Amino acid sequence: MEILGLTFVGTFSPSRGPMAAFVRDVLGAAPADARGMDADLFALPDGTTLAVTGSDDGSAGRTVGLLVADLDAALAELRAAGIATDDEVSENEQERYAHFWAPDGQLYELVERRP
Repeated sequence: MEILGLTFVGTFSPSRGPMAAFVRDVLGAAPADARGMDADLFALPDGTTLAVTGSDDGSAGRTVGLLVADLDAALAELRAAGIATDDEVSENEQERYAHFWAPDGQLYELVERRP
């Protein structure tokens, strides 16, 4: 599998509104188009994004989006290596994606951008 780059870092927060305001007003990140996503999305100068989402259970966490050219092939490689992945691919207007759990027990995401 070839990782082409990072697409985003996501933060799950029980304080979504204040966190989004902090990213916008204090860190100075520009809001980005989040159509089809349940997140506040912010564009960073290098082309990556920071996504702020809420957590229903009050927990906090992070995920990292790794860009791949062919999501289906990348998922097949992970599964062949014994890595647990989402059973189904999710999608929105901008991309297709699926989560996986790395050997460190942390959640990551593979992302394929739509043309």
